[in-house]
Amino acid sequence: MLITLILILIIIIGLLTILYVNIYNNLAIYKTKIEKAENIIDEALRNKYDIIAKLNVLIKKEVTKKDYLKDYIELKDKKVSNFEIDRKLAEATNIILEVKNDHEKLNNKEFNSLLKEIDAINETLASSKNYYNNNTSKLNQIIRKFPSNIIAKIHKYRIKPFFDGKNMQDAVIDDFKL
Repeated sequence: MLITLILILIIIIGLLTILYVNIYNNLAIYKTKIEKAENIIDEALRNKYDIIAKLNVLIKKEVTKKDYLKDYIELKDKKVSNFEIDRKLAEATNIILEVKNDHEKLNNKEFNSLLKEIDAINETLASSKNYYNNNTSKLNQIIRKFPSNIIAKIHKYRIKPFFDGKNMQDAVIDDFKL
């Protein structure tokens, strides 16, 4: 009788251990995927910033000494989120396209080549943001469910905001940004 009870207890502890390890591994997998997406986004934003800086130099050299992108070039000195940097760099790209449309001198091979690089980076950013948001959603679902919420709390996993900066857990209803 005692041996049966000990055997049942060992089986229960073993099953709980397997459940614990499985849940923890799922949390770790999604955290790793999110970090991978963050790294790709960081690198793409750095490259986009560098290209915009090169385009700014070409604009100043070819068209005018006016610094259309001064506020955007100064972003590197400010502490802002990747989401804000992404928005600001998109604004800078739009300004560059407007300036290019206004000045025929900018319709050259080097300028167009740099714009094509920005297009490729934008595609990378779009897919990486989608990958980030999908995995963030899955991680947040795991963190909210029982019993994985207990394991998440033990290992200090927290609900993560989506790339667009929205926190679906807060009381702010007007999170939408244009």
